[in-house]
Amino acid sequence: MDIAISIIFTGLAYGMVLYIISVGLSVTMGLLGVMNLAHGAFAMAGGYLLIELMARLSLPYGLGLAAAALVVGAFSVILERTLYRRIYKRGEFDQILLSVGIIFVSTAIAHSVYGPLPRAVELPSSLLAQVSVGSRKFPAYRLFLIAFGVVTFISLWLSIERSRIGMKIRAAVDSRPMAEAVGIDTNRLFMVVFAFGSALAAAGGALGANLVPLVPGYPLEHLTYFLIVVAVGGMGSVKGPFAAALLLGLGDSACKILAPQFGAFFIYVALFAVLLVRPAGLFAGQRK
Repeated sequence: MDIAISIIFTGLAYGMVLYIISVGLSVTMGLLGVMNLAHGAFAMAGGYLLIELMARLSLPYGLGLAAAALVVGAFSVILERTLYRRIYKRGEFDQILLSVGIIFVSTAIAHSVYGPLPRAVELPSSLLAQVSVGSRKFPAYRLFLIAFGVVTFISLWLSIERSRIGMKIRAAVDSRPMAEAVGIDTNRLFMVVFAFGSALAAAGGALGANLVPLVPGYPLEHLTYFLIVVAVGGMGSVKGPFAAALLLGLGDSACKILAPQFGAFFIYVALFAVLLVRPAGLFAGQRK
């Protein structure tokens, strides 16, 4: 029972971090049709920026988290306007080449500034405490990650389904030419969605910095897991990445606890099995 609870609790926390980072990638890939493999660089930037804001400006954790997400989102607008918009209609090779180049540049900058050792965010005392649930105690930090992830999912789901911009996003995902024909400014929409996805990635990287350590190789080390969430969940979906991230988080925790000698072997086997049955992902075409 203790092992099962540990797997579920750890897996849920990790899965929520994966979801917050990956859902932006899912929506931007589904909407923009661009292979942005550098998405993890925005997550890494959010984590490092939070450390700097708390250390140099003495910002509290919550305010620093919001500021880090906003700054990374604003910076991503510059990248989208100057670099990414040039490759929207180019082939996958050009898209991959650009995003991999951004990964190498961000990795080199992080290594030069912070060195090769992992960095962690200084958590407030409230998140370092233990919370009693029944007869058991759980780390408040991981409960916070789970709660934050659930709130993010509900907020995104309601926004995509209920808001005007959500209607535009769904229309552009389904058919960009048709969306433009009815007067939707897809260029501005792409910029907004790209910035929002990057800000979410930054928030996820900062939130999970004490669960997924920040190192210069962060964008490459975790790229496979981000792509698995998108591939299994389906591009352009909000609900799909949520389910995929939970499955991946639980599977990863189970593998590490029950069969650490096999690493992520079972996860990749499960991925291949899913994609053989549903090549476009379990929730492809489902925007809800």
